[in-house]
Amino acid sequence: MSGPRSKGPRSTKRTPEPRAEKRVRLRDLGVSIGRFPTGPCNAITDVSGVRVGHTTLIEGEGPLQPGRGPVRTGVTAVMPADGDVFLQRVFAGAYVLNGAGEVMGLLQADEWGLCETPILLTSTMCVGRVADATISWMWRKHPKIGQEYDVVIPVVAECDDSFLNDAVGRHVTDEDVWAALDGAAAGPVLEGCVGAGTGMSTFDFAGGIGTSSRELSVGGAPARVGVLVLSNFGTRNNLRVDGVPVGRLLADRFAHVAQRPAAGSIIVLLATDAPLLARQLNRLCRRGALALGRLGGFAANNSGEFIFGWSTSNRVPRERVLHVHTVEIALDSELDDLYEATLDAVEEAVLNALCAGVPMLGQNDHAVPALPLAEMRRLVERHRP
Repeated sequence: MSGPRSKGPRSTKRTPEPRAEKRVRLRDLGVSIGRFPTGPCNAITDVSGVRVGHTTLIEGEGPLQPGRGPVRTGVTAVMPADGDVFLQRVFAGAYVLNGAGEVMGLLQADEWGLCETPILLTSTMCVGRVADATISWMWRKHPKIGQEYDVVIPVVAECDDSFLNDAVGRHVTDEDVWAALDGAAAGPVLEGCVGAGTGMSTFDFAGGIGTSSRELSVGGAPARVGVLVLSNFGTRNNLRVDGVPVGRLLADRFAHVAQRPAAGSIIVLLATDAPLLARQLNRLCRRGALALGRLGGFAANNSGEFIFGWSTSNRVPRERVLHVHTVEIALDSELDDLYEATLDAVEEAVLNALCAGVPMLGQNDHAVPALPLAEMRRLVERHRP
């Protein structure tokens, strides 16, 4: 394996706004999940203040040359709220269904019940590089970090894209991370084989990034919940779409296609504007994990299912002005609809990742096909209960 690559000019295609082949979303196929309406973009960005940015890295083809390529990877940045989340932190919670993976910063977020950094998604072996670049980005904005302010531990989550990507090459650079952070925007979110999802596959079909949202009422007040997934889990035969065993029904057609040997992982990000405390967000994240079973996931031994959630409603200031800080909370008795809506949004986000996925050829000519959407639609219409 070659040594670390220089930070000079590179020929890799690096696009903060990738020009991915456009595919449809699940609802364009006449399939909708659950009873609640979606937000305007049916995306995590429907929760006001949340923004998403991608940098997609695609370079080379043919035999794997560790340290050189082929490259099928990237980074996705999620800004959890408007303003400066380092100075005005948000309540956060998490749940780990099976922990064969890594979310850097999770222990601190769980201990404090707060998120104070952007959330980054990337390839497994790039976690350290992405964290380092994020620290530099934050330090430029807050030079008092490590002096008057505490040191900072960014939230960085990963999935393994080594079936398609030269993972040990760790091709994500500081500039790639900064492009995703600086390019994070509200509105529609690119899905499928983009950003951190470039080299990922879901139920052995192409597609890593997916998103969805729901509108509902919590305690009589309007609320939204939004989901973004980095999906890299599941085996083809287990895929279910709105309760229909689509993967099993497609099995013969794809019997000749090699499957990724590992069980894979998924990162689920949940944002809501309902006023929840950390304890309540932990409970919400546990409900989000239930959706993975609906889809056909079963939390395999070497998989990682991490759900990380936050509320934009209350902000906790870093600079202490008063000894007591007052927040608003929703009562636990008012959260059942939010639990249900969260399951639906997680399920649809994963299916949107699949619908947006395009065929991807990676290292050593490993190939991941796209889900055949027309056939999937026919199967759902024919077999749906």
